[in-house]
Amino acid sequence: MRQGWLGGFAACAAIAMMSTAAADCPRWPPAQARVEMQALHDRLDAWNHAYRVEGRSPVDDAVYDQALARLAQWRACFPAQAPTVPAPLADASGNVRAPVVQTGLAKLPDAAALAAWMRARDTTDLWVQPKADGVAVTLLYVDGELRQAVSRGDGIHGSDWTAQAQRIGAIPKRLPHAPPRVVLQGELVWRLPGHVQARDGGAGARAAVAGALARDALDAATAARIGLFVWDWPSGPDTMRERLAGLAAMGFADSVAYTQPAPDLDAVRRWREAWYRRAMPFAADGTVVRQGRRPPARDWRAAPPAWAVAWKYPPAQALAEVRAVEFTVGRSGRITPVLQLEPVQLDDRRIARVGVGSLRRWRRLDIRPGDQVEIALAGLTIPRLQGVVWRAQRRVAVTPPDPRAHDALSCWRIAPGCERQFLARLVWLGGKRGLAIDGLGADGWQALVDAGRIRALLDWMTLTPAGLARVPGLGTARAATLARAFADARRRPFAVWLRALGVQDDAAAAAPDWATASARDADDWRAAGIGFARARRLVAFFRQPEVRALATQLRGAGVAGF
Repeated sequence: MRQGWLGGFAACAAIAMMSTAAADCPRWPPAQARVEMQALHDRLDAWNHAYRVEGRSPVDDAVYDQALARLAQWRACFPAQAPTVPAPLADASGNVRAPVVQTGLAKLPDAAALAAWMRARDTTDLWVQPKADGVAVTLLYVDGELRQAVSRGDGIHGSDWTAQAQRIGAIPKRLPHAPPRVVLQGELVWRLPGHVQARDGGAGARAAVAGALARDALDAATAARIGLFVWDWPSGPDTMRERLAGLAAMGFADSVAYTQPAPDLDAVRRWREAWYRRAMPFAADGTVVRQGRRPPARDWRAAPPAWAVAWKYPPAQALAEVRAVEFTVGRSGRITPVLQLEPVQLDDRRIARVGVGSLRRWRRLDIRPGDQVEIALAGLTIPRLQGVVWRAQRRVAVTPPDPRAHDALSCWRIAPGCERQFLARLVWLGGKRGLAIDGLGADGWQALVDAGRIRALLDWMTLTPAGLARVPGLGTARAATLARAFADARRRPFAVWLRALGVQDDAAAAAPDWATASARDADDWRAAGIGFARARRLVAFFRQPEVRALATQLRGAGVAGF
């Protein structure tokens, strides 16, 4: 569960203060710094209200944490312009005092930090648990009867969830073999049978539980979806083994199964990986390492303790700042916006750019440099733009290419505004689905264009080894190899040449030669098995003057079929 505003902010501020010297501060004048920080402050305040009052989570928790850290960093960069840190929201704490303080956890950034933390402690008394992804709760039992359930709130005061707890079957109403007074702390989780964290991520589990508990009435079907993972017994015995034995006697089998000895970092790694890759009954966003012995509960404070830390899994989502908006133009004239990002880490990947998808989507989202966006990995491999988290207050003008200037029949040669589409045509022509010219990718074609050797689509056919060798970066040996590859490309079959020029596979296969294909009308193409819309596009392609000029050039070069 999220920390209270002040607790979370203080932790993030401490981290930011230590790292600001190494991190680049935004190059803002004071007035802009004040406006940008106030906007983020207000956004965080609104998220807090939605989470605490309405029981919904407008953004992923990882993104929330990163936004909080971002504000802390900016405050360290611009202390004079920083907004006042607000008092905790009234709804964030509640008015019921918890029987034992909830401490929260410090989050360590990596294995090296955890190893250092473990070395400073008795490794014979360290234990590892999954960090259940839900909402924290403190339960009080008196004479074996459930008397009170309190949310974490600000760690000292929380909301009274006793009525909801009475309806949640996973929370025992009576504890067998229990001491006269028992205080338990744990996580209310969303039941997810067979959940695999690496595959499924958080699955909205935390927000689902928070939303259920925020309702005026908790219905039976929703209550049945809520589970309980007890991760501590503050009022229990001194040692972890004794506490686990007592929890087992009281019926909390999961507490025993998911609390394992952690004598060294390798043991933590093994359990962390197992809980990440294997099926679990609930979502987990990391692991927790605890000392078995800790101070008496009466001495706990509403702050991260020294005896337990969290090592979170790599976030499934990341907050990224947009450096620039670029536009690629494909060979068919499709314009695709691409965001250049301040690099962020997702899983084991460093993400520095992400596609928006379409010009229409970019216009709808209105993404500009300085905006903060949410990035995720689709299928754990491909960066995907989730949306805009908040916008820079100073909007930077961005001018996309004119869609009216680009279509499937434009840009067969270099001309103002055609540079990107022309390069895309060259890359397609030489690629695997085209002429398969070995050793020549986008950078190679760009080098030939930059050197002035290629101004039209087929100019490469006239290049000699000596001419290629004069292109910066090519050299004599590579120039000779490339010249041979160009010569081989001339001998490709007619259908392959049509594909290289942009004709789809089935239409290319249905065209025996240029004369036949260029003489066909739409009905002829439809008789050859081509749909109506594509038949009309094929007629336009074969009648386009630039395409006809290319065919004449290929016929003069002796290419078969032309």
